[in-house]
Formats: sequence, C-alpha cells, structure tokens
Amino acid sequence: MGAIELENLTKEFGTVTALDGVDLTVESGEVFGFLGPNGAGKSTTINILLDFVRPTSGTARVLGMDAQDQSLEVRERTGVLPEGYTVYERLTARQHLDFVIESKEANDDAEKLLERVGIPEAIDRKAGEYSKGMKQRLTLARAIDGA
Repeated sequence: MGAIELENLTKEFGTVTALDGVDLTVESGEVFGFLGPNGAGKSTTINILLDFVRPTSGTARVLGMDAQDQSLEVRERTGVLPEGYTVYERLTARQHLDFVIESKEANDDAEKLLERVGIPEAIDRKAGEYSKGMKQRLTLARAIDGA
C-alpha cells in the first residue's frame, strides 16, 4: 500500500481539464514533491487528496483511505505546508504548536515537533524574531502535528 495512490484521476473545470488520467503512487517513507509550471494540476491534486475538490473521475487514496469517502480521517492524519504560510509574530513556537495540538486533539509534544524540524532551542522565542527559514520550520512543525 502506498502513502498516496492516484488511479486514472481526472478533474475538469468546465471546458478546462486540470488533471487527465493521472496515475501515481508515493510509497510510505518516500519524500515526494509536486513540481511544475502554473496550471499543471499540482494544487488541484492536493485539493483532491484533502477533499477540498472532488475529482471528475478516478480514485485518490491516502494512507489506504479513500480521499473522498474518508476525508475527515485523511485530514486528521496529514498535514500540508502551503506556499503562502503565516506565523503570528507575537506568539512563541510553543504557543503556535499548543494551539494546533489542541485543535487537532492530538497527543503530540511541541518540543519533540521542534526537534524534528531542527529548531528546539527556539520554543519560547516569539516567531517575529525568527529568520525566514525558522518560520518555515515552525510552519512545517504545525503541518506534521498529528500526522
């Protein structure tokens, strides 16, 4: 079983075909990125995986679960780091992560999440003091929380 499995995935928006019979398997433990020009279907694929958009045809599975029939379960087990991320400048990393942990009803630990992304020393610093890279790491920790 792959972590992500797409079979003959198609998505049409009126006369525009965003995805045309896409087949893809991303194995568990594999690191995979969506790269391509504007309009290539990257965001559409991710939106289908998270059930923000329904496919016209085909199937999408995440961690063995149907992305549309089991969308809540999929979203509880996944995280997404969007291109346009934000952090709250006046909050510490601990405050950011404690909020996400509580809202997802997860059993994660803020310190361990920051260790995973390589900035455990910044847990009680305000995010406004972070470099761009540190803000990206904090946002990544928010995305992997509960996953």
